[in-house]
Amino acid sequence: MLAYLFWHRPHDPAAVEDYEQAQVSFHRSLARKPPVGLCGSAVFRVAELPWRATHGAEGEDAATASQPAYEDWYLVEDFAALGVLNEAAVGRGHRTAHDDLARRAGAGSGGLYALLEGDRSKLGLHAAPLGEASLAIWVERPPGSRTRMLAELLGDGMDPRHSSLWRRQLVLGAAPEFCLLAPEAPPGAAPTRLPEGWTARALERETLWSG
Repeated sequence: MLAYLFWHRPHDPAAVEDYEQAQVSFHRSLARKPPVGLCGSAVFRVAELPWRATHGAEGEDAATASQPAYEDWYLVEDFAALGVLNEAAVGRGHRTAHDDLARRAGAGSGGLYALLEGDRSKLGLHAAPLGEASLAIWVERPPGSRTRMLAELLGDGMDPRHSSLWRRQLVLGAAPEFCLLAPEAPPGAAPTRLPEGWTARALERETLWSG
């Protein structure tokens, strides 16, 4: 399973309520008529972008960084399904909702992650765990470090029914390499358990839509 992530901000910070309603309308449209291979989607309000503390955010000044930010998750079966979603999002049945949202959107950035650990059956269409995971723990490793026994390190103590571990595929931006979604931070993601040089940042998020 893959997850396409999209981080974005509204073009007009004064119209946040309308922007959030447009986001929910688009995700509901996908849920009513899901493209082939789409397993579910969710959108979260986040206080901070996952990479900003370590990499900054190109093109964002302090005023922009203080504006509302959002994080979308689109779960798809494979790379072929990602292509189907890309076409369907602006196709018949979804284009009106997509275009309304696009007109309201400002800066954005994307990422692609693959599921490493977690109960895939619990992440299916209309399943709750994706939205239940109020914490996103973003883990980075120094260049050249080894990733042996990764699952034992990060997934230790994780309940696969309610949590999931993801690893970045390709490099589409500055997003961290690993993401652990959970209702609370598991022992494996504690700073004292990580290899030397690795960092973990737990960011809370608020669910606007999950389905």
